[in-house]
Amino acid sequence: MTVLLAGAEILDVESGSMERADVLLQGDRIAAVGPGLSGDEQVDCSGGTLIPGLIDCHAHVAFPSGEPLPRSARILEAVAVLYDLLTRGVTTVRDAWGADAGFPHALSAGWIRGPDLLISVGQLSPTGGLGDDWSPEYGDADAFADPSLPDPLFDGTDSARAAVRRMVRAGADWIKMGANSPLSSIRRGRDITPTDDEIHALVDEARRCGRDVFAHAHTPDSATAAAQAGVRSIEHGVFLDEHAIAAMHRHRCWYVPTLAGIRSEGDEASDAAHRRSVQLALATGVPIAAGSDMSTRPQVDVLDELPLLSEAGLGDAGALRAATSEAARLLRLDHDRGCVAPGLRADLVLLDGSGLSLEDLPGRIRTVWQNGRPVTASHAGSGR
Repeated sequence: MTVLLAGAEILDVESGSMERADVLLQGDRIAAVGPGLSGDEQVDCSGGTLIPGLIDCHAHVAFPSGEPLPRSARILEAVAVLYDLLTRGVTTVRDAWGADAGFPHALSAGWIRGPDLLISVGQLSPTGGLGDDWSPEYGDADAFADPSLPDPLFDGTDSARAAVRRMVRAGADWIKMGANSPLSSIRRGRDITPTDDEIHALVDEARRCGRDVFAHAHTPDSATAAAQAGVRSIEHGVFLDEHAIAAMHRHRCWYVPTLAGIRSEGDEASDAAHRRSVQLALATGVPIAAGSDMSTRPQVDVLDELPLLSEAGLGDAGALRAATSEAARLLRLDHDRGCVAPGLRADLVLLDGSGLSLEDLPGRIRTVWQNGRPVTASHAGSGR
């Protein structure tokens, strides 16, 4: 059976242009795009704008809330988070730590609904670095308290390779590495980072296992080292400089700024440095993909990220491209999604009204389709 989405303005995310056309869905694919099409069923999309499903390249869908709750609370909250993301038009997510292989299994089995989920399981770092939850009062203080999650720590090149293998064994689609400590630790003058040899070993082992690496990095030296080692993307990158950006450009490394996540911390100096990093990347031609870092409370997602990317210099069209076609390229999924085009997956969002304005984007959502299936037919973002 075919379904015709009739009469909408279609966004070409690559060019930013709009054209009125019909979109024919067959199963989970876009069968055709153009005027005068027909289908077995028809959905009136007149007065609306069709865009590709949104992609969040850096989220934490199963992050602990910080409250002293049973371990099950983290999982149960994630079920609601995933469905909320889907109703807000987010159809693909790369999780940057916290979701294990049970989440994509539950999604594919139909037990729960949510975006297509790519997982990293844990975040690898040397002892004392990003992945080492430790406190002076209690010592080891794993926020997840989940003994099934593999150990993310390494010290030395062989240990770094073993850490990659543990993540792949646990089902990781991507390998996340902490090239810096958390931003809060950096501000306190404690930044424990991997050596260049450890980074190269980790990236090489990931490549041998058929995985790409994305690197949490804030400082120029760490971002440069990660880019030179061959990571696929730099995440956050608050304090990048011309040297780091040049290394990223030379090594074809994407930048995922996560402006919304950093903005939520309320540090104006960091915000200003962060915007400058984005502007340097734009000026140099480093590709930018959208990610929200949605671990904060209240949670932010890629719909919160888009206006900030636009304001930082991408403009509305560029911000939408960062969350669709550019994000798909980063994730090596551009053969399957990221544009409204024949043969691609039928992940689509129908917005009320015409034009590319990101103002009140959640309130404009009329319908979301994932794999050709409608998710909602109401204003999905109005209750969030």
